[in-house]
Amino acid sequence: MKIRTKLTLRYLFVSTILVIVLFIILEETLFPQDGYDMLRILNIQLLLLWIFSFAVLFLIGYFMAKSALKPVSQIVRQVESITASNLSKRVEVDANNDEIGELATTFNHTLNRLEKSFDSQKMFVSHISHELRTPLAALIAELELSLRKERDVEDYKAVIENALNDARKIEHLSMGLLNLAKASYNVNQITISPIRIDEILMEAYAVITKANPAYKIDLFIDNENDDDTLMTIQGNEYLLLTAFVNLIENGCKFSENKTSRIEVIVTDEDIVVSFSDNGIGIPAEEIPSLFDPFYRGSNKTYTSGNGIGLALVDKIMTMHNGEIKVESEVGKGSCFTVALKHL
Repeated sequence: MKIRTKLTLRYLFVSTILVIVLFIILEETLFPQDGYDMLRILNIQLLLLWIFSFAVLFLIGYFMAKSALKPVSQIVRQVESITASNLSKRVEVDANNDEIGELATTFNHTLNRLEKSFDSQKMFVSHISHELRTPLAALIAELELSLRKERDVEDYKAVIENALNDARKIEHLSMGLLNLAKASYNVNQITISPIRIDEILMEAYAVITKANPAYKIDLFIDNENDDDTLMTIQGNEYLLLTAFVNLIENGCKFSENKTSRIEVIVTDEDIVVSFSDNGIGIPAEEIPSLFDPFYRGSNKTYTSGNGIGLALVDKIMTMHNGEIKVESEVGKGSCFTVALKHL
């Protein structure tokens, strides 16, 4: 049953009860018990009047409900006309600040989020296709060239080494995309437990120095308090480790001395971790775009990458209700500061 019909019936029911009560009051008030004949004639008249009133009330209720719900019907038709191909279309909002206007505004806000999500998805797929196409094309070309004629052992070794490098790029990209997807999960969908920040940083130190022995990491922890809770947060160990590894690697990659300095300061509410370097720095106009997926600034020619790392770090910090800030000066280095709430 439509809302319009329900409203009409409710209006009619209430109105009918009121009319019946009024008739009963009039009957008992105006006519004594001995006026039977006159009362019978009056009852017939009242019955006819009640039937007429019933019909009038029904029509009034129906058209009132129809008029009240007309904007809702218009919104329904407009929403039904919006598809994936025209997500930019919006529901018309009247100037009246009533519940119908609020409903239309809410629909538009939802459509804004959907359009943004679809655009991000399209951009994401486009970037993935581009990033994967380059190493895959190089890998295929290397292997095809090696099959065109007989080669000596050294040539085959060179081909295998090049193919292995391209495969590693694909693996690195795939892991970055997987971690980016994990960081987009709802916080209720991942394992959250008490984690010591200093232990995660030490693990990140071990991971990076094992993979890149030439990298140098200086770690300083300022915590004179013996309370372990001040160094502990609620979080996901794997994702936080991934974030710290990315920040440390960035500092080392973009520094000529391959060095990253990590400093941990504990305040009354937060654990503040800064990752600084003396590298090439980041132009001020590029800083607002640093955390966009696949964004690579003017320093992209300095070292290889795919623009996933910082976007991943930003998502992980958001998931942990943390903050990340950037300060950088071209030619002098950069400092990424992370603040996380401790227990």
